[in-house]
Amino acid sequence: MKEKKVLRIGLIGGGFMGRTHSNGYKRVGDFFPELEYRPELKAVCSRREDKVQAFANQWGYQSFETDWKRVIERDDIDAIDICTPNNMHAEIAIAASEAGKMILCEKPLSRTLAEGKQMVDAVEKAGVKNTVWYNYRRLPAVTLAKQIIDSGKLGRIFHYRANFLQDWTINANLPQGGEGLWRLDVDAAGSGVTGDLLAHCIDAAIWMNGSIKDVSAVTETFIKERMHQETGQMQKVGIDDACIFHCHFENGSLGLFESTRYARGHKALYTFEINGEHASIRWDLHDLNKLEFFDHADDSIVRGWRTIHVTDSDQPYMNKWWVPGLSIGYEHSFVHQVADFLKSLETGEPCAPTFKDALETQKVCEAVIESGASRSWKEVGKVGK
Repeated sequence: MKEKKVLRIGLIGGGFMGRTHSNGYKRVGDFFPELEYRPELKAVCSRREDKVQAFANQWGYQSFETDWKRVIERDDIDAIDICTPNNMHAEIAIAASEAGKMILCEKPLSRTLAEGKQMVDAVEKAGVKNTVWYNYRRLPAVTLAKQIIDSGKLGRIFHYRANFLQDWTINANLPQGGEGLWRLDVDAAGSGVTGDLLAHCIDAAIWMNGSIKDVSAVTETFIKERMHQETGQMQKVGIDDACIFHCHFENGSLGLFESTRYARGHKALYTFEINGEHASIRWDLHDLNKLEFFDHADDSIVRGWRTIHVTDSDQPYMNKWWVPGLSIGYEHSFVHQVADFLKSLETGEPCAPTFKDALETQKVCEAVIESGASRSWKEVGKVGK
């Protein structure tokens, strides 16, 4: 048996996303045994020594660090996985690029478009492999939706609509900033639901339906001041709690997007629907193994929405898992992204979305924030312009 090549991972950040990525690295070899590369969990980094040591022990990392710069300096690490708050993405990615490391960066790419451009310039100058963890692309039903659209079955696309609804910040006493709550601090996050939740919707929309041309947005911050967890002082809240925007796609279709953390009863409701001249598709994260499909070409007496249970071996990724009818979950999207990244090392092809791909999503997010602030339409423009 041919000996596997090793990709030595240095994970920076030991929170929720660090767990999801670590699980992907640990399971990929079990279910994608044909890959030439296998990940090796070389080091994990987080600021608190007690916390990072516990993380390393639990997930099987060979060592730990408390300074991310030490991880990048190490000669025994090939790839840097960035799972930090957004305000650290650019600095770490640029340093990793200069050190010649491959980079896997958690979404969104950056806090701002300017930071994102610096990151793209850095990886392109260094010529290092890079990808961004927009993991929902890798759920089999979402990948199948992409394949159906690309086949032309929907015909001309007229509408794309998506939402991502949560309710966890409906509490005026919830602090902002610090461990666990950095997403509520504009300095750490860059934006609120736009960068955290709508970025997923935008990435999928661009992937399936093409570039977004312009946007008109409404944003709202319902609780104007929160105590900052690190200082104990009341501070103005700078992130968006809710965002609604509509847009034109370059292909002439219309888009409608909504996200909020103030939808009581919703923990993570992510849905999309795409309407074409011949057929429509819709998907719901809460029932992630099913894709709904309507085909107007069906005989009228049986015409209606059908549910495709995405578990058969000829459907995306499913030949790696169980027998037809048995479902997989959220965590498998990260296994699939690791597998696709390792495969890209064999083929030399990019592993989408690359930093440059993710910069297009960042451009849309920035246009949305600017539109909400100015109450006007904003052009998105092409990446690189």
